[in-house]
Amino acid sequence: MKMDSREMLNGSFEMDQDCCKGKRAYVTFLAGNGDYVKGVVGLAKGLRKAKSKYPLVVAVLPDVPEDHRKILESQGCIVREIEPVYPPLNHTQFAMAYYVINYSKLRIWEFVEYSKMIYLDGDIQVFGNIDHLFEYPDGYFYAVMDCFCENTWNGTPQRQIGYCQQCPEKVQWPPEMGPAPPLYFNAGMFLFEPSFETSYNLLQSLEVTPPTSFAEQDFLNMFFKDIYRPIPSSYNFVLAMLWRHPENVDLDNVKVVHYCAAGAKPWRFTGKEENMQREDIKMLVKKWWDIYSDESLDYCEGSPPQMQEPNNGVAQYVTAPSAA
Repeated sequence: MKMDSREMLNGSFEMDQDCCKGKRAYVTFLAGNGDYVKGVVGLAKGLRKAKSKYPLVVAVLPDVPEDHRKILESQGCIVREIEPVYPPLNHTQFAMAYYVINYSKLRIWEFVEYSKMIYLDGDIQVFGNIDHLFEYPDGYFYAVMDCFCENTWNGTPQRQIGYCQQCPEKVQWPPEMGPAPPLYFNAGMFLFEPSFETSYNLLQSLEVTPPTSFAEQDFLNMFFKDIYRPIPSSYNFVLAMLWRHPENVDLDNVKVVHYCAAGAKPWRFTGKEENMQREDIKMLVKKWWDIYSDESLDYCEGSPPQMQEPNNGVAQYVTAPSAA
């Protein structure tokens, strides 16, 4: 029998908190039976190449098939099934359909056996060790600021005046329009602290929060606005920055690449979509494939489910599109 967050908060779920203190992990999310499992495998191998000392937990919805789960376990991932989170119907109707299933990501706040976790989307690759982020001060939500220059922001005051928080000096926010928009982060990567209390409050707030286009990303921005602290874009480098804000790009120092631009998923890459013919894009896609195809980075069976150095040095649910 599964318990909800309220029961857990009331003490129905017993846990030795001392044994969990200081325990850390990376976490990602997977839904459906599509090809996003390749992205998660690539992420696991990327963390291994970067010599992270923390495990990768994969929160999977019930519709992730058993063979995909076995693939992930064979790569040293800790697979945790979660129940879907269904937003109010008005959210489902209003938000862009692709994003609706991502509300289930809210379940990762229930992983209280870890004191801190770094969430990474399945279309992210880690090219440098970022374990040090776990040492950031407690009590805050850390993520990289997003960009307001994409077409999905059309119709907003930001787009109407050409304002973007990535380059606020170019177009400053006019005083006559009131306070500037609060800092807004991309929810493809963030450092957070699991908590049953936070989990319960997230799900309760979801029921009464007005719907918006970016679904759970907008929701998380509203929920954590008072404790959000921005971190450098090198920890969640969105490919569109290459052509939107090239003046802010330093590829040599990028540690985490987010392949979220249209046509940029390395395992689907054709190079035919807009901007995908760029040499820097092709280089970053090749870097992903170099890690994914490197058999020396495969997990060694018999070892504990954690990242290691390379060998050479159930509820009813609606079947969802593969997402992470």
